[in-house]
Amino acid sequence: MPTLHWIGKEAVVKHHKDVPYRLLERVPELDCGVSDSGNLIVQGDNLHALKALLPRFAGQVKCIYIDPPYNTGNEGWVYNDNVNSPEIRKWFEEHKVVGKEGETLDRHDRWLCMMYPRLLLLREFLRDDGSIWVSIDDNEQANLKLLMDEIFGQGNFINNIIWQKKYSPQNDAKHLSDNHDFLVCYAKNKSIWKPNLLPRTDKQDKAYKNPDNDLRGVWKAGDLSVKTYNKSTDYSITTPSGRIVTPPESRCWAVNQERFAELLANNRIWFGKEGNNVPSLKRFLTDVKDGITALTVWSYEEVGHNQIGKQELKNIFSDSISIFDTPKPTRLIERVLQLATNKDSIILDSFAGSGTTAHAVLNLNKQDGGNRQFILVEMDEHIASNVAAERVRRVSNGYTNAKGEPVEGLGGGFQFFRLSKEPLFTADGQVRPDVTFAQLAEFVWFKETGTGFTGNANSPLLGVFNNSAVYLLYNGILGDSDPEKGNVLTPSIYKTLPLFQGRKIIYATACRGGDSWLNREQIVLKQTPYELNV
Repeated sequence: MPTLHWIGKEAVVKHHKDVPYRLLERVPELDCGVSDSGNLIVQGDNLHALKALLPRFAGQVKCIYIDPPYNTGNEGWVYNDNVNSPEIRKWFEEHKVVGKEGETLDRHDRWLCMMYPRLLLLREFLRDDGSIWVSIDDNEQANLKLLMDEIFGQGNFINNIIWQKKYSPQNDAKHLSDNHDFLVCYAKNKSIWKPNLLPRTDKQDKAYKNPDNDLRGVWKAGDLSVKTYNKSTDYSITTPSGRIVTPPESRCWAVNQERFAELLANNRIWFGKEGNNVPSLKRFLTDVKDGITALTVWSYEEVGHNQIGKQELKNIFSDSISIFDTPKPTRLIERVLQLATNKDSIILDSFAGSGTTAHAVLNLNKQDGGNRQFILVEMDEHIASNVAAERVRRVSNGYTNAKGEPVEGLGGGFQFFRLSKEPLFTADGQVRPDVTFAQLAEFVWFKETGTGFTGNANSPLLGVFNNSAVYLLYNGILGDSDPEKGNVLTPSIYKTLPLFQGRKIIYATACRGGDSWLNREQIVLKQTPYELNV
């Protein structure tokens, strides 16, 4: 498989592993609605935020949608995706990203270096039946495709979808009017990922009629001929009026004569009201699938355009949000969710911007009674709290739009988090003293299993994975008045642990039992923090 190379790639291939684990610190005054909704908004650099979220959500996310910087070089919005900006240059200096002698990193090199570690982390969040959808335009679409081929696997590419983002020509265009963006879609595992069908529309159902009053209900005439020629299905048919017809030139009938006779006897063939037309096949509405297969071209009539996205923000905030020139319309993200999620799915957006993805999740939940959960990550503090979170708060609770009209709330809510300034581990490799049992439990489980922790951190037994029980002794989980006392594994403490017949992996600061005892009890001791911080 061809591999994409760029200046600076060597410096970022393993950069995601060097990013320290940080903690998510709750900001309750910015929460909204139901505290146990499962919805999260996280403010912070998305590379660090993704690393912090992994212990809880690795392998749990059904759908990722991201709208990263397009790297046009001339935007003035918050992400400042002109990658020659001082902020980006500083990042490269800090990480010693340099080209070979005589080589200069251009904006495409820098954009690829920014995206690579983030996409690597995002892949770890996906369920085996999950998918990722990335909005992009022609500036980086070709590079993104090759990058995702490398990270997600060329064989997991689904489609490159065209979205009509503008409703009119750009008459001042220097060459051609740019009226579309792309949505690049990959599955975690294409062999098991299946898109949902889209709901049928009233317009599509109205195409079904019943001119012959068939008791089976409404139907639509379909072509009985096919273009793949087969001599055995090239024959003449006599209509009820006595007219003899043959297939159109270079085509043949879709069925042989025996099957045609069966269809005719079952009143499945239509010759028109006068009985003189070329035969067509009656396709009953009751026979068709519950929905329709999505196309790879999405028009603005179906899913909206950029101006609708701006109008949505204006209606919610009663004025324009000037930092977002081209926000995505909610219906566009709803289309992604309709295809890629179930009613109980987790959706992740690590370039959250104005919060459109959360709005789309709440909209869809309201429509179909679902309980989808969203995770948003936004790096800008002002936008995270005053735009994204505030937008979701208003659409959840209800608001008054720009026309002064009340808009009913969609329900739901979220918890708001910021990243801790200090990592989980101190500079000398120790666990920070303020880390709770629940916080360390998530990390231990992820470190041991590679999956997100979905249990309740109220017991030293965290769970069972691959026929092994995982335990953590930390911070007085056994009820000791001295938090340090119960962190050491001894035979007496072992007897108080929840029972498990089989292999036991126990994380503890030390052990007061010999090797023979450990072997007899099928215990694998992993010493904290040393076994964690590697």
